[in-house]
Amino acid sequence: MAELATLARPYAEALFKAAQADVPATFEWLEALAVIAGNEQLLQFADNPKVTNEQVLDVIAGSTKPALPEQGRNFLRVVIENGRVAVLPEIAQQFRALMTAQQGTSDAVVYSAYPIDGAALTDLAGVLEKRFGRPLNLQVELQPELIGGVRVVVGDEVLDTSVKARLEQMKVALTA
Repeated sequence: MAELATLARPYAEALFKAAQADVPATFEWLEALAVIAGNEQLLQFADNPKVTNEQVLDVIAGSTKPALPEQGRNFLRVVIENGRVAVLPEIAQQFRALMTAQQGTSDAVVYSAYPIDGAALTDLAGVLEKRFGRPLNLQVELQPELIGGVRVVVGDEVLDTSVKARLEQMKVALTA
């Protein structure tokens, strides 16, 4: 959703600049806030006009393990005051993109019809890193409808070598 991305970008960039001393630790608590903010009941609570900003802050900050550092509480306070609690998951996603870009890596999602063991995943990572020209942080998700093969998504790039994709290509070629 472009609107959420537009709302989240300034927060993610500002937090990234402020957190240069310890980006991974900042991402850790930001990710925890994003998970909490994904709760529908919490969003309803935060949108309730009878609830104060301090009450929302106390509920969210009290739900994080470990406790939020002072920088995290200040960031959360600004987000709540601006009515952007629902945007926290997108802020965390954009912060992660900034963090991986700084590290010179990219996140990649590998969709597979079957589980991939450690050795095969290491081999696949080597091939994909050559193909995309940068180190990748792989995450595997199962999609049985692919039948076989893999589908890899790195940012806006997609490499689809699945059986399902090949069958679709054959179908198009035969009906053309």
